[in-house]
Amino acid sequence: MRTIQNLLEPLQAKLHSGCTDAAIPEYAFGSDLMSDVLTLEEEAPMLITGLANTQSIRTAEMADIEVVLIARGKEVTEAMIDLAKENDIILISSPFSLYKICGILFQNGLKPLY
Repeated sequence: MRTIQNLLEPLQAKLHSGCTDAAIPEYAFGSDLMSDVLTLEEEAPMLITGLANTQSIRTAEMADIEVVLIARGKEVTEAMIDLAKENDIILISSPFSLYKICGILFQNGLKPLY
């Protein structure tokens, strides 16, 4: 089974909330526009975004997204971490660009929504 732990090293990622043995969603979706995320009708994907504020966590909560990955080395705030913990959302950050993260996730078996 693919787990969050399996992605931390290739993404040079840091886990901020959640556990490393949690399963990775089958699909991923990358966007900085939370309005696009809210229009998703498919199975809850992993959200990859450069939007590093509580809006991304609130959007994930509303869309039943369990994993949020913050891109481009953006700072993850304590408010984001607290909100992610309250909503059982796994929060990860990576120094890589959205494009590079998507490529790594694709190489590791995650499917795109579109």
